[in-house]
Amino acid sequence: MPAFPRPRLGFGPRTPASPGPVGPEEPDAPQVDVVESDGLRWVNVGRPGRAELAWLQEHYDFHALDYEDVLSRNQRPKVDVYDDYLFVVLHFPDYDKTVGRLNALELDVFVGPDFVITIPNRPLRTIDYLFSRVESRPEEREKHFARGPGYLLYRIVDECVDASFPMLRKIGNKLEQLEEDIFEGRSKEIVRDISNVKQEIINFRKIVRPQRTALKDLNAARRYLVEEEELYFDDINDANERIWDMLENFKEVSEALESSNESVLAHQQSGSLNVLTAMSVIVLPLTLIASIWGMNVHVPGQDDATWFFALVGTMVAMLGLMVWWFRRQGLL
Repeated sequence: MPAFPRPRLGFGPRTPASPGPVGPEEPDAPQVDVVESDGLRWVNVGRPGRAELAWLQEHYDFHALDYEDVLSRNQRPKVDVYDDYLFVVLHFPDYDKTVGRLNALELDVFVGPDFVITIPNRPLRTIDYLFSRVESRPEEREKHFARGPGYLLYRIVDECVDASFPMLRKIGNKLEQLEEDIFEGRSKEIVRDISNVKQEIINFRKIVRPQRTALKDLNAARRYLVEEEELYFDDINDANERIWDMLENFKEVSEALESSNESVLAHQQSGSLNVLTAMSVIVLPLTLIASIWGMNVHVPGQDDATWFFALVGTMVAMLGLMVWWFRRQGLL
């Protein structure tokens, strides 16, 4: 195992990614921000590109496979434990407004005795907000940095996990609205809405399911925590389990709503079929009588207009009697 990767950066609240003359930033310059306090450095990499990877390789001596994982787009959540550092891959749900669906956003983290490096594969609002707080507020920097890299890792992961709860509340509100729509007679209009919310729950579950094991493996970061703070990562696991339980509940509710909606639609269709069947039965004897007396043969009363009115009266009476009977049976 190579020696512990010591960063070769100057001290200060924020250090540019690479020195150079004052002027506009080059298009391919690495997007790297650094905040340092109490002997701990947080490096936030804006994007996992070639320039950022070259910067990391220049300043840190991580394993080559870890650098490959940073550039990979198909990594499962995991925690790799080395003698000198940890490499953590986590996934968090991120709502993409352009396509209107939840996607998995990957966060890669390197953790060592005096540094934490975060590398989201796309901009992660939670990380950006937390980084800006510790960068601009000395009291926040003292709060997050004074307890070591393990506590800073906990704060980062905890903020990202807690960001899922507002999304879950929105899903819960959608399910409540769908339930009201079903029993207010809008079953046909919400079929697509039910399908969309089910897909959203499925996507959420696909993100959270494989991460449950990875978050439990974060206990390896306990070596970077003081003894009385070892319960912090248990708190992350508890929050993630609450998320999973809510998703399980939402899955059952969405399936029940879909089943209820199908039952309502089937009942409406059954009512329409009952009306059509009743109308067919009512018209059948009238059609039979009209067919018999409409045959091209000699029939009783053929030359007498009284028979015509008698037949018409009989048919009207039969029509009224059958309509009354079907309405009494609740079929009309």
